[in-house]
Amino acid sequence: MSDLNTLLHKITEAKTKQDLQVIKSEIFGKNSSINNEFKNLGSLSPEERKIKANDLNKKKEALTNAIDSKLRELDKSEIDAKLNHEKIDITLPVRPELKGKIHPVSQVIDEICSIFSEIGFAVAEGPDIETEFNNFTALNTPEDHPARDMHDTFYLEENKKILLRTHTSPVQIRTMLAGKPPFKIIVPGRTYRCDSDQTHAPMFHQLEGLHIDKNISMGHLKGCLNYFIKEFFEVKQIKMRFRPSHFPFTEPSAEVDIGYRLEKGKIVIGEGDQWLEILGCGMVHPNVLKNSKVDPSKYQGYAFGMGIDRLAMLKYGINDLRSFFETDYRWLNHFGFDPLNVPANYRGLSK
Repeated sequence: MSDLNTLLHKITEAKTKQDLQVIKSEIFGKNSSINNEFKNLGSLSPEERKIKANDLNKKKEALTNAIDSKLRELDKSEIDAKLNHEKIDITLPVRPELKGKIHPVSQVIDEICSIFSEIGFAVAEGPDIETEFNNFTALNTPEDHPARDMHDTFYLEENKKILLRTHTSPVQIRTMLAGKPPFKIIVPGRTYRCDSDQTHAPMFHQLEGLHIDKNISMGHLKGCLNYFIKEFFEVKQIKMRFRPSHFPFTEPSAEVDIGYRLEKGKIVIGEGDQWLEILGCGMVHPNVLKNSKVDPSKYQGYAFGMGIDRLAMLKYGINDLRSFFETDYRWLNHFGFDPLNVPANYRGLSK
Protein backbone atom coordinates (compact mmCIF):
# COMPACT_ATOMS: atom_id res chain seq x y z
CA MET A 1 0.00 0.00 0.00
CA SER A 2 2.90 2.31 0.77
CA ASP A 3 4.17 1.72 -2.78
CA LEU A 4 0.74 2.74 -4.15
CA ASN A 5 0.68 5.88 -2.00
CA THR A 6 4.13 6.84 -3.22
CA LEU A 7 3.08 6.51 -6.85
CA LEU A 8 -0.15 8.45 -6.24
CA HIS A 9 1.81 11.23 -4.55
CA LYS A 10 4.23 11.31 -7.48
CA ILE A 11 1.32 11.65 -9.91
CA THR A 12 -0.17 14.47 -7.84
CA GLU A 13 3.12 16.39 -7.87
CA ALA A 14 3.46 16.35 -11.68
CA LYS A 15 3.74 19.94 -12.98
CA THR A 16 3.27 19.42 -16.71
CA LYS A 17 1.71 16.92 -19.10
CA GLN A 18 5.23 15.92 -20.14
CA ASP A 19 6.09 15.06 -16.51
CA LEU A 20 2.88 13.07 -16.19
CA GLN A 21 3.71 11.12 -19.35
CA VAL A 22 7.11 10.18 -17.92
CA ILE A 23 5.50 8.97 -14.66
CA LYS A 24 2.89 6.98 -16.62
CA SER A 25 5.70 5.25 -18.56
CA GLU A 26 7.48 4.42 -15.31
CA ILE A 27 4.31 2.91 -13.77
CA PHE A 28 2.95 1.00 -16.76
CA GLY A 29 6.05 0.60 -18.92
CA LYS A 30 7.44 -2.72 -20.12
CA ASN A 31 9.87 -3.05 -17.20
CA SER A 32 7.71 -1.44 -14.53
CA SER A 33 7.11 -3.14 -11.17
CA ILE A 34 3.38 -3.59 -11.86
CA ASN A 35 4.06 -5.21 -15.21
CA ASN A 36 6.60 -7.58 -13.59
CA GLU A 37 4.11 -8.48 -10.88
CA PHE A 38 1.53 -9.42 -13.51
CA LYS A 39 4.18 -11.59 -15.22
CA ASN A 40 4.90 -13.44 -11.95
CA LEU A 41 1.26 -14.38 -11.36
CA GLY A 42 1.86 -17.65 -13.24
CA SER A 43 4.26 -18.90 -10.55
CA LEU A 44 1.67 -18.62 -7.76
CA SER A 45 -0.89 -21.16 -6.64
CA PRO A 46 -4.43 -20.70 -7.96
CA GLU A 47 -5.68 -19.29 -4.67
CA GLU A 48 -2.75 -16.87 -4.28
CA ARG A 49 -2.98 -15.91 -7.95
CA LYS A 50 -6.63 -14.93 -7.56
CA ILE A 51 -5.94 -12.72 -4.55
CA LYS A 52 -2.80 -11.17 -6.06
CA ALA A 53 -4.48 -10.46 -9.42
CA ASN A 54 -7.39 -8.75 -7.67
CA ASP A 55 -5.00 -6.52 -5.72
CA LEU A 56 -3.00 -5.65 -8.83
CA ASN A 57 -6.13 -4.73 -10.81
CA LYS A 58 -7.31 -2.45 -8.01
CA LYS A 59 -3.85 -0.84 -7.89
CA LYS A 60 -3.78 -0.41 -11.66
CA GLU A 61 -7.29 1.11 -11.67
CA ALA A 62 -6.40 3.55 -8.88
CA LEU A 63 -3.26 4.69 -10.70
CA THR A 64 -5.08 5.02 -14.05
CA ASN A 65 -7.83 7.11 -12.45
CA ALA A 66 -5.24 9.29 -10.74
CA ILE A 67 -3.39 9.87 -14.04
CA ASP A 68 -6.62 10.72 -15.91
CA SER A 69 -7.70 13.11 -13.15
CA LYS A 70 -4.31 14.83 -13.14
CA LEU A 71 -4.37 15.11 -16.94
CA ARG A 72 -7.76 16.88 -16.81
CA GLU A 73 -6.41 19.20 -14.12
CA LEU A 74 -3.36 20.07 -16.22
CA ASP A 75 -5.54 20.64 -19.33
CA LYS A 76 -7.78 23.02 -17.38
CA SER A 77 -4.78 24.90 -16.00
CA GLU A 78 -3.34 25.20 -19.50
CA ILE A 79 -6.62 26.59 -20.91
CA ASP A 80 -7.02 29.01 -17.99
CA ALA A 81 -3.49 30.31 -18.49
CA LYS A 82 -4.15 30.78 -22.23
CA LEU A 83 -7.42 32.62 -21.59
CA ASN A 84 -5.76 34.92 -19.08
CA HIS A 85 -3.00 35.67 -21.56
CA GLU A 86 -5.44 36.30 -24.46
CA LYS A 87 -8.01 38.19 -22.44
CA ILE A 88 -10.29 40.48 -24.50
CA ASP A 89 -10.91 43.98 -23.26
CA ILE A 90 -14.70 44.26 -23.63
CA THR A 91 -14.51 48.00 -22.92
CA LEU A 92 -12.88 48.63 -26.33
CA PRO A 93 -15.19 50.27 -28.92
CA VAL A 94 -16.70 48.01 -31.58
CA ARG A 95 -15.07 48.17 -34.99
CA PRO A 96 -17.27 50.00 -37.50
CA GLU A 97 -19.22 47.74 -39.86
CA LEU A 98 -18.78 48.74 -43.49
CA LYS A 99 -22.04 48.42 -45.41
CA GLY A 100 -22.45 48.50 -49.16
CA LYS A 101 -24.60 51.07 -50.93
CA ILE A 102 -26.73 50.93 -54.08
CA HIS A 103 -25.12 52.89 -56.94
CA PRO A 104 -27.12 55.99 -58.04
CA VAL A 105 -27.51 54.55 -61.56
CA SER A 106 -28.98 51.31 -60.19
CA GLN A 107 -31.22 53.35 -57.89
CA VAL A 108 -32.52 55.49 -60.77
CA ILE A 109 -33.20 52.42 -62.92
CA ASP A 110 -35.25 50.94 -60.08
CA GLU A 111 -37.08 54.24 -59.61
CA ILE A 112 -37.94 54.53 -63.32
CA CYS A 113 -39.11 50.91 -63.52
CA SER A 114 -41.26 51.43 -60.43
CA ILE A 115 -42.96 54.48 -61.98
CA PHE A 116 -43.67 52.95 -65.38
CA SER A 117 -44.82 49.64 -63.91
CA GLU A 118 -47.69 51.54 -62.25
CA ILE A 119 -49.05 52.61 -65.64
CA GLY A 120 -48.82 49.22 -67.30
CA PHE A 121 -45.30 49.09 -68.79
CA ALA A 122 -43.31 45.86 -68.71
CA VAL A 123 -39.50 45.75 -68.54
CA ALA A 124 -37.75 44.21 -71.56
CA GLU A 125 -34.06 43.42 -72.00
CA GLY A 126 -31.72 42.59 -74.85
CA PRO A 127 -28.04 41.89 -75.64
CA ASP A 128 -25.33 44.54 -75.60
CA ILE A 129 -23.88 43.11 -78.84
CA GLU A 130 -26.29 43.81 -81.67
CA THR A 131 -26.71 43.44 -85.41
CA GLU A 132 -26.49 46.41 -87.74
CA PHE A 133 -30.05 45.66 -88.86
CA ASN A 134 -31.61 45.91 -85.37
CA ASN A 135 -29.49 48.89 -84.35
CA PHE A 136 -29.79 51.00 -87.51
CA THR A 137 -31.63 49.63 -90.56
CA ALA A 138 -34.82 48.45 -88.84
CA LEU A 139 -34.98 51.82 -87.06
CA ASN A 140 -35.10 53.68 -90.39
CA THR A 141 -31.56 55.05 -90.05
CA PRO A 142 -30.21 56.04 -93.52
CA GLU A 143 -27.04 54.43 -94.85
CA ASP A 144 -25.23 57.79 -94.79
CA HIS A 145 -26.36 58.77 -91.28
CA PRO A 146 -23.45 60.06 -89.10
CA ALA A 147 -24.37 57.62 -86.31
CA ARG A 148 -23.17 54.76 -88.56
CA ASP A 149 -19.64 56.20 -88.79
CA MET A 150 -16.81 54.39 -87.02
CA HIS A 151 -15.95 57.50 -85.01
CA ASP A 152 -19.37 57.23 -83.34
CA THR A 153 -20.02 53.46 -83.16
CA PHE A 154 -17.99 50.51 -81.82
CA TYR A 155 -18.03 47.95 -84.63
CA LEU A 156 -16.89 44.40 -83.84
CA GLU A 157 -16.45 43.24 -87.44
CA GLU A 158 -14.86 44.89 -90.48
CA ASN A 159 -18.06 44.49 -92.50
CA LYS A 160 -19.91 46.51 -89.81
CA LYS A 161 -22.59 43.86 -89.37
CA ILE A 162 -21.98 43.32 -85.62
CA LEU A 163 -21.56 46.16 -83.12
CA LEU A 164 -22.03 47.34 -79.55
CA ARG A 165 -25.51 48.84 -79.46
CA THR A 166 -25.59 52.64 -79.52
CA HIS A 167 -29.02 52.80 -77.86
CA THR A 168 -31.52 50.37 -76.33
CA SER A 169 -33.96 50.82 -79.23
CA PRO A 170 -32.94 47.47 -80.84
CA VAL A 171 -34.83 45.75 -78.03
CA GLN A 172 -37.99 47.40 -79.39
CA ILE A 173 -37.33 45.73 -82.74
CA ARG A 174 -36.67 42.37 -81.09
CA THR A 175 -39.85 42.64 -79.02
CA MET A 176 -42.07 43.52 -81.99
CA LEU A 177 -40.56 40.81 -84.22
CA ALA A 178 -41.05 38.20 -81.48
CA GLY A 179 -44.67 39.02 -80.65
CA LYS A 180 -47.90 40.62 -81.71
CA PRO A 181 -49.27 44.06 -80.75
CA PRO A 182 -50.16 45.69 -78.46
CA PHE A 183 -46.73 46.41 -76.93
CA LYS A 184 -46.04 48.50 -73.85
CA ILE A 185 -42.44 48.19 -72.67
CA ILE A 186 -39.50 50.07 -71.20
CA VAL A 187 -35.93 49.00 -71.89
CA PRO A 188 -33.18 50.02 -69.44
CA GLY A 189 -29.62 49.01 -70.24
CA ARG A 190 -26.02 49.79 -71.15
CA THR A 191 -25.18 51.48 -74.45
CA TYR A 192 -21.90 52.39 -76.15
CA ARG A 193 -20.59 55.28 -78.22
CA CYS A 194 -17.16 56.70 -79.04
CA ASP A 195 -17.37 59.68 -76.70
CA SER A 196 -15.77 60.68 -73.41
CA ASP A 197 -15.75 63.93 -71.40
CA GLN A 198 -17.30 65.43 -68.26
CA THR A 199 -20.85 64.74 -69.44
CA HIS A 200 -20.26 61.78 -71.83
CA ALA A 201 -18.78 58.30 -71.41
CA PRO A 202 -18.03 55.52 -73.93
CA MET A 203 -20.38 53.29 -71.92
CA PHE A 204 -23.51 54.81 -70.46
CA HIS A 205 -27.04 53.83 -69.48
CA GLN A 206 -30.16 54.58 -71.44
CA LEU A 207 -33.87 53.83 -71.19
CA GLU A 208 -36.26 53.47 -74.12
CA GLY A 209 -40.02 53.34 -73.93
CA LEU A 210 -42.43 51.95 -76.52
CA HIS A 211 -46.23 51.85 -76.63
CA ILE A 212 -47.88 50.35 -79.72
CA ASP A 213 -51.65 49.90 -79.96
CA LYS A 214 -54.65 51.09 -81.94
CA ASN A 215 -55.57 54.79 -81.79
CA ILE A 216 -52.42 55.92 -79.93
CA SER A 217 -51.66 59.65 -80.30
CA MET A 218 -49.25 62.36 -79.19
CA GLY A 219 -51.72 63.12 -76.42
CA HIS A 220 -51.01 59.72 -74.87
CA LEU A 221 -47.29 60.41 -75.14
CA LYS A 222 -47.60 63.79 -73.43
CA GLY A 223 -49.72 62.38 -70.61
CA CYS A 224 -47.30 59.49 -70.05
CA LEU A 225 -44.21 61.72 -69.89
CA ASN A 226 -45.91 64.35 -67.73
CA TYR A 227 -46.80 61.66 -65.20
CA PHE A 228 -43.30 60.16 -65.29
CA ILE A 229 -41.44 63.45 -64.87
CA LYS A 230 -43.54 64.57 -61.88
CA GLU A 231 -43.18 61.19 -60.19
CA PHE A 232 -39.46 60.88 -60.87
CA PHE A 233 -38.49 64.35 -59.63
CA GLU A 234 -41.09 64.05 -56.85
CA VAL A 235 -42.81 67.37 -57.58
CA LYS A 236 -46.52 68.20 -57.76
CA GLN A 237 -46.27 70.54 -60.75
CA ILE A 238 -43.95 70.52 -63.74
CA LYS A 239 -43.42 72.95 -66.62
CA MET A 240 -42.88 70.90 -69.75
CA ARG A 241 -42.55 71.77 -73.42
CA PHE A 242 -42.14 69.75 -76.62
CA ARG A 243 -39.68 71.20 -79.13
CA PRO A 244 -39.87 69.91 -82.73
CA SER A 245 -36.84 67.80 -83.57
CA HIS A 246 -35.79 64.99 -85.91
CA PHE A 247 -35.04 61.32 -85.24
CA PRO A 248 -35.05 58.77 -88.06
CA PHE A 249 -37.19 56.33 -86.09
CA THR A 250 -40.03 58.74 -85.11
CA GLU A 251 -42.27 61.14 -87.03
CA PRO A 252 -43.18 63.63 -85.73
CA SER A 253 -40.26 63.90 -83.32
CA ALA A 254 -39.71 66.14 -80.33
CA GLU A 255 -37.29 66.92 -77.54
CA VAL A 256 -38.76 67.46 -74.09
CA ASP A 257 -37.63 70.35 -71.90
CA ILE A 258 -38.63 70.92 -68.29
CA GLY A 259 -38.66 74.15 -66.34
CA TYR A 260 -36.20 74.81 -63.53
CA ARG A 261 -34.69 77.59 -61.47
CA LEU A 262 -31.38 78.04 -59.69
CA GLU A 263 -31.59 78.33 -55.92
CA LYS A 264 -28.36 78.83 -53.96
CA GLY A 265 -26.40 77.32 -56.84
CA LYS A 266 -28.60 74.23 -57.08
CA ILE A 267 -31.05 73.23 -59.81
CA VAL A 268 -34.65 73.10 -58.57
CA ILE A 269 -36.87 71.14 -60.97
CA GLY A 270 -40.51 72.04 -61.54
CA GLU A 271 -40.96 75.77 -61.81
CA GLY A 272 -38.80 78.54 -63.22
CA ASP A 273 -38.02 80.52 -66.32
CA GLN A 274 -35.12 78.36 -67.50
CA TRP A 275 -35.41 75.19 -69.56
CA LEU A 276 -33.54 71.90 -69.42
CA GLU A 277 -33.64 69.17 -72.07
CA ILE A 278 -34.10 65.70 -70.57
CA LEU A 279 -35.29 63.30 -73.30
CA GLY A 280 -36.30 62.74 -76.92
CA CYS A 281 -39.56 61.25 -78.15
CA GLY A 282 -42.06 60.99 -80.99
CA MET A 283 -44.56 58.84 -82.82
CA VAL A 284 -43.03 55.62 -84.15
CA HIS A 285 -42.20 55.96 -87.85
CA PRO A 286 -44.33 53.75 -90.14
CA ASN A 287 -41.13 52.31 -91.67
CA VAL A 288 -40.05 51.05 -88.23
CA LEU A 289 -43.40 49.31 -87.82
CA LYS A 290 -43.11 47.74 -91.29
CA ASN A 291 -39.56 46.52 -90.56
CA SER A 292 -40.92 44.95 -87.35
CA LYS A 293 -43.79 43.15 -89.11
CA VAL A 294 -46.43 45.48 -87.61
CA ASP A 295 -49.13 46.90 -89.88
CA PRO A 296 -48.91 50.75 -89.65
CA SER A 297 -52.42 51.10 -91.06
CA LYS A 298 -53.83 49.39 -87.98
CA TYR A 299 -51.37 50.26 -85.24
CA GLN A 300 -49.62 53.42 -84.14
CA GLY A 301 -47.49 54.20 -81.15
CA TYR A 302 -45.02 56.45 -79.44
CA ALA A 303 -41.46 55.97 -78.29
CA PHE A 304 -39.14 57.91 -76.02
CA GLY A 305 -35.54 57.67 -74.90
CA MET A 306 -33.60 59.18 -72.01
CA GLY A 307 -30.13 59.02 -70.48
CA ILE A 308 -30.29 57.33 -67.08
CA ASP A 309 -26.92 58.72 -65.99
CA ARG A 310 -28.03 62.25 -66.85
CA LEU A 311 -31.25 61.87 -64.87
CA ALA A 312 -29.26 60.63 -61.88
CA MET A 313 -26.94 63.64 -62.14
CA LEU A 314 -29.88 66.06 -62.28
CA LYS A 315 -31.86 64.52 -59.45
CA TYR A 316 -29.03 63.90 -57.01
CA GLY A 317 -26.70 66.82 -57.77
CA ILE A 318 -23.80 64.88 -59.30
CA ASN A 319 -21.59 67.14 -61.42
CA ASP A 320 -19.23 64.75 -63.23
CA LEU A 321 -20.41 61.68 -65.15
CA ARG A 322 -16.97 60.07 -64.87
CA SER A 323 -17.35 59.68 -61.10
CA PHE A 324 -20.01 57.02 -61.77
CA PHE A 325 -17.29 54.64 -62.98
CA GLU A 326 -14.35 55.41 -60.66
CA THR A 327 -15.29 52.83 -57.96
CA ASP A 328 -14.48 55.28 -55.16
CA TYR A 329 -16.10 53.93 -51.97
CA ARG A 330 -16.15 57.38 -50.38
CA TRP A 331 -18.15 58.75 -53.31
CA LEU A 332 -20.53 55.77 -53.24
CA ASN A 333 -20.96 56.10 -49.48
CA HIS A 334 -22.04 59.72 -50.02
CA PHE A 335 -24.31 59.31 -53.06
CA GLY A 336 -25.35 55.65 -52.60
CA PHE A 337 -28.61 54.27 -51.22
CA ASP A 338 -29.66 51.75 -48.59
CA PRO A 339 -29.93 48.34 -50.35
CA LEU A 340 -32.98 47.40 -48.27
CA ASN A 341 -34.90 50.58 -49.18
CA VAL A 342 -36.34 49.51 -52.54
CA PRO A 343 -37.91 52.43 -54.49
CA ALA A 344 -41.70 52.53 -54.33
CA ASN A 345 -44.06 55.34 -55.30
CA TYR A 346 -46.36 55.02 -52.31
CA ARG A 347 -43.63 55.95 -49.82
CA GLY A 348 -41.51 58.24 -51.98
CA LEU A 349 -38.97 56.97 -54.48
CA SER A 350 -35.75 58.26 -52.92
CA LYS A 351 -36.74 58.08 -49.23
